[in-house]
Amino acid sequence: MVFKRLLGSLGVGGPTVDTVLDPGPARPGGALTGQVHLKGGNADFQIEHITLELVARVEAEHEGGESEGTVAFERFTVGGGFRLAEGEQRSVPFSVTLPWETPITELHGQPLGIVLGVRTELAVAGARDKGDLDPLAVAPLPVQEAILEAFGGLGFGFKSADLEYGRIGGTGQQLPFYQEIELTPPPQYAHQVNEVEVTFLAHPGGMDVVLEADKRGGLFSGGHDVLTRFTVGHHDSRDWNTEVDGWMRQLIEHRASYGSHGAYGHGAPYAGHGYGDHHPHGGSHRSGPGMGTAIAAGAAGLAVGVAGGLVAAEVVDEIGDFFEGDEEDEG
Repeated sequence: MVFKRLLGSLGVGGPTVDTVLDPGPARPGGALTGQVHLKGGNADFQIEHITLELVARVEAEHEGGESEGTVAFERFTVGGGFRLAEGEQRSVPFSVTLPWETPITELHGQPLGIVLGVRTELAVAGARDKGDLDPLAVAPLPVQEAILEAFGGLGFGFKSADLEYGRIGGTGQQLPFYQEIELTPPPQYAHQVNEVEVTFLAHPGGMDVVLEADKRGGLFSGGHDVLTRFTVGHHDSRDWNTEVDGWMRQLIEHRASYGSHGAYGHGAPYAGHGYGDHHPHGGSHRSGPGMGTAIAAGAAGLAVGVAGGLVAAEVVDEIGDFFEGDEEDEG
């Protein structure tokens, strides 16, 4: 769905903008391609610049609870410096590179409830207008998919996913927020943890996988349990079921050593593990239904709205309502 809007700062008769992304999801660190279609108004206009802005719906924890809003996390100037004649139609192709930490919004085509958008800003004769907004779909990197599939193969279920404003201390996190994918444990772990949250922090050389168990309280209430971090390469070939099972055992061990009331703040140390701590075990092995099946099966159970995100077509509808409402608040 594309949200068109007349360039309001110029009034009736101004140019219009319509950004169309190429079909299919993008990937973190990969190319986002498409075209910006312009249509001239009832006079000639000087197009100063065309800028794409990546925006996300992000939750923030504070002493009073939680709130959410729009966060812009990257900007690209993709064109400008030309005159758009009266009634002229012109297309500006673009190819930009997504940040490595861009959240994933789907797995095997199943939405996770994460809302991302591409907002187009058109600057004309000193006036600017954010005149077009499109939903952005992002699929996981191969290693992210393999790890999530391994969790599914071990019996973990998908509960929800969200974006949290803040930083995880001791990591090389670049964006002002991070993604949490919340999983419910299978019986073999259920008596030790109630839930597990997975965060991927990708970068050109590989990826940090941050696991957290049983988060309680808010960011300032000292309610976070011990985190563990594992570093993997983009092209690692491992028995991921065995690997993830080992990660879970280490997470449970660290949790037990810190105690169930061991407070962990996002600026505090965690148990870190680098490349040298894990070695490839040969070809990738998967068993069980996988996380893609778990997400598909659990989609109907996701809460619809602010708390739980949205499913299927509702994600597309919500992105317009949410971001446009946010712009009205800003105005």
